[in-house]
Amino acid sequence: MRQRSPDVLRLWLLAVFAWPALLGVLAADRSKEPFTIRISCGSFDDIRTAPTNTLWYRDFGYTGGRFANATRPSFIIPPLKTLRYFPLSDGPENCYNINNVPNGHYQVRLFFALVANPNLDSEPIFDVSVEGTLFSSLLLGWSSDDESTFAEALVFVQDSSLSICFHSTGHGDPSILSIEVLQIDDNAYNFGPPWGKGTVLRTAKRLKCGSGKPAFDEDLNGTHWGGDRFWLGLNTLSSSSDDQSISTENVIAETSLAPNFYPQGIYQSAIVGTDRQPSLSFEMDVTPNKNYSVWLHFAEIDTGITAEEQRVFDVLINGDTAFKDVDIVRMTGERFTALVLNKTIAVSGTTLKIILQPVKGTRAIINALEVFEIIPAEKKTLPEEVHALRTLKGSLGLPLRFGWNGDPCVPQQHPWSGVDCQLDDTKGNWVIDGLGLDNQGLRGVIPGDISKLRHLQSINLSGNSIKGSIPSSVGTISGLQVLIRKGFNLIMDLSYNELNGSIPESLGQLTSLQTLNLNGNHLSGRVPSSLGGRPLHRARFNFTDNAGLCGIPGLRECGPHLSVAAKIGLAFGVLLAFLFLVVFAACWWKRRQNILRAQKLAAAREAPYAKSRTQFTRDVQMAKHQRPHESTRSSNNESSPHLLS
Repeated sequence: MRQRSPDVLRLWLLAVFAWPALLGVLAADRSKEPFTIRISCGSFDDIRTAPTNTLWYRDFGYTGGRFANATRPSFIIPPLKTLRYFPLSDGPENCYNINNVPNGHYQVRLFFALVANPNLDSEPIFDVSVEGTLFSSLLLGWSSDDESTFAEALVFVQDSSLSICFHSTGHGDPSILSIEVLQIDDNAYNFGPPWGKGTVLRTAKRLKCGSGKPAFDEDLNGTHWGGDRFWLGLNTLSSSSDDQSISTENVIAETSLAPNFYPQGIYQSAIVGTDRQPSLSFEMDVTPNKNYSVWLHFAEIDTGITAEEQRVFDVLINGDTAFKDVDIVRMTGERFTALVLNKTIAVSGTTLKIILQPVKGTRAIINALEVFEIIPAEKKTLPEEVHALRTLKGSLGLPLRFGWNGDPCVPQQHPWSGVDCQLDDTKGNWVIDGLGLDNQGLRGVIPGDISKLRHLQSINLSGNSIKGSIPSSVGTISGLQVLIRKGFNLIMDLSYNELNGSIPESLGQLTSLQTLNLNGNHLSGRVPSSLGGRPLHRARFNFTDNAGLCGIPGLRECGPHLSVAAKIGLAFGVLLAFLFLVVFAACWWKRRQNILRAQKLAAAREAPYAKSRTQFTRDVQMAKHQRPHESTRSSNNESSPHLLS
């Protein structure tokens, strides 16, 4: 296949010098199969479909949605039976995130279908984005137009993952039948500057002329590196024209070559003009004020043309001459050889019109054509800020209706609800500069990772039921420390929640903060002195309705203020005193028990001796009562005469 532009000499020189390198690339590509993933949405099992035995993997990678049986509105849709749809109650943005995708260039194709349920909206209207770039919008009536039942884009994968998102517009639930991710050559469809990783190509039209039968590359025996393109068959370029179809079975040279790997089959049929209407004309609707890349395919397969100068024509696009004096035989060197011409067109209106006007000989000819819309790829949000928002989503218990899937800032037509974005020109990324989640029924806690949203200049989480303490890391958010945009107030509103604990000292570092609302919580302790005097400097701070706060005018007076270290020392001293009292009480109780036990033992040993002593005492007392009588008798005896000498 040979490709020519208006500057034929320049391209020939480029081909001569680049040919050795191109051979190396071709050898490398042909030595391995391209990366391929096909997903049957809503399916629980892997599936193979006839007639090519194509493998479709079971559903994976989605962020939400529900599965259902599918109704296929077009014959070109793969014969799959299930789909996945995304109710608005699950959030306005839902995505498929496919990981472990080798970096490179990919054809991404999506087929749409209808939910087989009469109770649901039969034809949803929604937008589709890939890697944050909006590339397709399904419009009313898409299910009755074969070409509108699928969307296709060429995109570069740069971080080993691919995100495909579906954005609800409020008209029905987005429904997806299948997803195909097919690797193609890194240089495929290189139309010149600004082609590259900064662009996405949306397939607007792809036609195979001279045959009314549509076909995929695989049906045309194309190589896998071509991406399995879908070619809609045409027998005439317009209903009002008097075109003629021709075909051949001859082998077409210069096909299936890098970087686009066009199959031979698209050149074996063609549409030619007639003697009555020798020129050919094609017209299609386009989006105004966009750039389009037009690829025209030719091969001289007419048996009536055998030499140069027998068929020469100009190509006009929207009235301007894009290619002059096109002579297929002269430009390719022989008949039955493929020729591709490419032109980038800026379209201001709503129509793209291509005219092939004969100059010499009779009747123009065309074998196939492709039209791509050139879409500048959206710049993504800083990855660390995306991760911080997802952490915030889980920690705050964000309702499902918010979605918060995909990229928070792009596509710009569908940013996350409650998130404000700003493009950082110095880094070439979007950053988060505002959170507005007030009165949303949040019931979680504020995570410390909120500090990773370092470009925040406005935080409004008021009117929820957020619990826990204010993380000290909030004071390190650099966006709240320095006013970046003039006329923009730095705001933090956490009022009317269920926050507790003390106000972090780190909030005093936010010297440019102009509004701080912490009223209506359960905060306690002394308001940091660095915040207490700030209202004197045109700042508006509100600490009311916190029964435990003190230390500034409008709040109660605080007792002796202790530092954190002093509070820790005091608590430690109280603990030691308490332990001492416990040990002392335990020792006293133990000693008391020992004394009582000893007394009991002594009493038990002295019991017999005490009994005998008591009896002896009684006997002595009785003897004392008898001694007076004995003494009287004795004295009487002494006064009487002795009977014995």
